[in-house]
Parts: sequence; structure tokens; C-alpha cells
Amino acid sequence: MKRNIIKIDEEKCNGCGLCVSACHEGALQLIDGKARLVSESYCDGLGDCLPECPTGAIVIEERESAVYDEEAVKKHMSKNELQPPKETLPCGCPGSQAKLLANRRPVVEPSLASENLQSQLGQWPCQLKLVPVNAPYFDNAHLLIAADCTAFAYPNIHQKFMRNKITLIACPKLDDIDYSEKLTAILKQNEIKSVSILKMEVPCCGGILQAVKKALSNSGKMIPWNVVTISTDGNILED
Repeated sequence: MKRNIIKIDEEKCNGCGLCVSACHEGALQLIDGKARLVSESYCDGLGDCLPECPTGAIVIEERESAVYDEEAVKKHMSKNELQPPKETLPCGCPGSQAKLLANRRPVVEPSLASENLQSQLGQWPCQLKLVPVNAPYFDNAHLLIAADCTAFAYPNIHQKFMRNKITLIACPKLDDIDYSEKLTAILKQNEIKSVSILKMEVPCCGGILQAVKKALSNSGKMIPWNVVTISTDGNILED
């Protein structure tokens, strides 16, 4: 029979896993770092996964497909409740894969200069979910939109990236929010001088970049922007 069902563009999929969490029928899984439809009979075609995809890799199309089987979904979900969390499975999100980073050289005695380092955080709050859209510190500001983990991966983030900027932090994998909507409002309602995006190399961090690009487009303003990617071992990959 013909019915509405999702289709995934594997070229666009970045393996963030947000669609998997959004699917209440368990029709999606991450396999080899890509979202896959495991059974057409599990997909109800309502598209709860669509708004969660940061890259636009999922669409709904009408095509010949097996009918939606609610009883099969119940058995499937019941079975999956006995399985370990997705993050521990071999097919889990690449950004959640456990690995031990190279040993760091211990700091025997901090220098006087490092003892006197000061925070370059210029405002509060700094979490994107919490900042007021019309906060006075946004006027004529240079924005830094940083993934949460960058502060822990890159040791000199305050001096290298945060200095003289308004810093907003976020995590597209853990925060239940459409960043693009709030960022669009911030860009529209304030005179923003520039936008810098600081993200990790893991696929789910692509959600921050996509949200900023969408917000820049929706704002209707020509605002200079740039992207810097940090590796999980603390190196700058793109600058």
C-alpha cells in the first residue's frame, strides 16, 4: 500500500542520533554512524524525527510500504527495554564512543602568569537556553557560540576565543531546544558585529553550526561569521 513514510539521505546524516531519540516507535537506529530505518512497519509516518535533524537529512515521502504495525512496535520496544543504552552499543553515536586520550604531562608548579589568569566570560548567564534575547550586552557584541565540551578540550579557550566576546554555550545532543529560533531572535533584535562558532569534531556538534547558519539566513542581516573545530584531544583542526 502507499502511505507516508520517512526517507533518510545518508550523505546528509551526521550521525548525531537526535532522530533516534525522537522516534517513539524505535524505527530508527544508528548503524555504522548513520541513522537507518530498521523496519518500515515500525514507522508511523508522522515525522517526529524531522524537526530534530540538524542537517535536514530526513524527509517524508509517499511510497509503497509495509503497513504500520502497532503490535510489532510494542513488542520491539519491549524487547529494546532489556538492551543496554544506545550509547554503549557498537553502533552508537561516534561522539559517544569511549576512548582514553593521550597522557598529559603533569604541571609541576604553575607559573606566576598562569596563577593570575582571569576569566574572560563577559556576561551571565552564558547557557544559550537561559540568556534573555534582549539582554543589553548583545548590543554591538561579537558573539562566540561554543559547544559545551570545547571548554574542557581546549585549555586556552578564555584567552584564545572568549576574550572581548559574549559567550553562549550549548550542546545539540543534550539540550532539548531549537537553537536556530532563539539565535534568529538574538540576531534580529540586536546589533551583532560578528559570530564565531567553536565546536568539537564529533558529528553531533554539527547541530550548532547548522543552527547558526539557519539563524544568520533567517535574520536577513549580513553578519561576518567563522567556524573553528576542536579535536577531542584538544587541537585546533580548522581556524
